[in-house]
Amino acid sequence: MDELEQKLLEVKDTSELMVDLAYSSLLYNNRDIAQEVMELEEYTDELTTSIQQEAIKRAMADGDVSRAFVTIKLTESLEGICDAASGIAEVVMRNIEPHPVIKMSIRESEVIIATATVAEGSDLTDKALGESRLASQSGMWVVAIKRDRRYIYGPDEGTTVLAGDTLIVRGPRDGEDFFKDLASGHAKLA
Repeated sequence: MDELEQKLLEVKDTSELMVDLAYSSLLYNNRDIAQEVMELEEYTDELTTSIQQEAIKRAMADGDVSRAFVTIKLTESLEGICDAASGIAEVVMRNIEPHPVIKMSIRESEVIIATATVAEGSDLTDKALGESRLASQSGMWVVAIKRDRRYIYGPDEGTTVLAGDTLIVRGPRDGEDFFKDLASGHAKLA
């Protein structure tokens, strides 16, 4: 897979994560998650511009205008999805009162999405997810890891967590406090 294809795959994965996070931010009225969506939207804007520029350069070099056209249309579609997700998150950022149906679904939901930044000295630092057994200890499954401006989507048990990583997790509401305390270093793994 070449660099252009990797970037396209990254935008696709990011757009899927953004939709999940945007709806979660709305359902749980979570400004931190909404802010994450807004940051991801800026990142995908930069990435799609880079992809489109590369597609044009390649078309100029090899004359394959059809391939460039398809690539550009695909990135525009993905960017539309990202923009829609940020529009959903914008509702949370503006403190607009959620519709009563959304409030009802929040009360009935047992699963939440939360974020926490891993502190130096946390029991999670420099450990693979499988080694820390975060999911079995807190009930929280890591959906993605934000490392600087990059994201690791669907990390597996071999993915190592570093200090400064922001973990995006999904799990039961009653596991959130322990997860956040664990990430901050205020709680320890059993």
